[in-house]
Amino acid sequence: MSFKVICFGDCLYSKVVLEGIIPMRMIDMFMMKKFSLLMMIGLLAMITACKQTKDSVVEPTRQFGIFRVQSDDTTIEMNGEITSNSLNNFNRLLAAYPKVNLINIKECGGSLDDDTNLQLSALVHQKQLNIHLLDNGMIASGGTDFFLAGIKRTRGTTTRIGVHSWSAGTQEATDFPRGHVEHQKYINYYVSIGFTQQQAEDFYYFTINAASAANIHWMTDAEITQYGILK
Repeated sequence: MSFKVICFGDCLYSKVVLEGIIPMRMIDMFMMKKFSLLMMIGLLAMITACKQTKDSVVEPTRQFGIFRVQSDDTTIEMNGEITSNSLNNFNRLLAAYPKVNLINIKECGGSLDDDTNLQLSALVHQKQLNIHLLDNGMIASGGTDFFLAGIKRTRGTTTRIGVHSWSAGTQEATDFPRGHVEHQKYINYYVSIGFTQQQAEDFYYFTINAASAANIHWMTDAEITQYGILK
């Protein structure tokens, strides 16, 4: 009895066919089954790859330092002190979410970099953003300056708004006489966001005399009204 070795497809295996005993149509059926199996394996691989691709899609970041964009893509929640990185973070936020129009402040106890804070606050005002101090929220020092940048400025219930003197090394704002150049950048900032010259000077000198740099004065409702903190 003679025989021959037949290699199917990719020659992953061979089959000995006894010539004259196993008809070729049986071989054809085997080949069809093998082809169908390979097709099913390929289809499953494609489905798995598609699912992995879908699952691996990364949502755009919503956190930019102390700023977090909410799910509506127009509201920002702010929580934390302003630092030297805050301006850069905010610019990245604006590039990613250009439709933002409201900042809700949870807490901002001040600034670790006054120059950055004034630039950041001026940008917020330029972008015509509104600012709201959330229920039980707190702002103080540079955080209060930032709040004033809002086109509309509102607050919830049980909030605190604090002011005090700034310090640089061993010197405080009150160490410089009224009208000194060291005071000017703060007064200029208040004017740039809508205060008159007189309002800017009145509020500024109130803040630096209200408490030393090591302390905080929490503004009364009457003071908040007097100095136009809300708008």
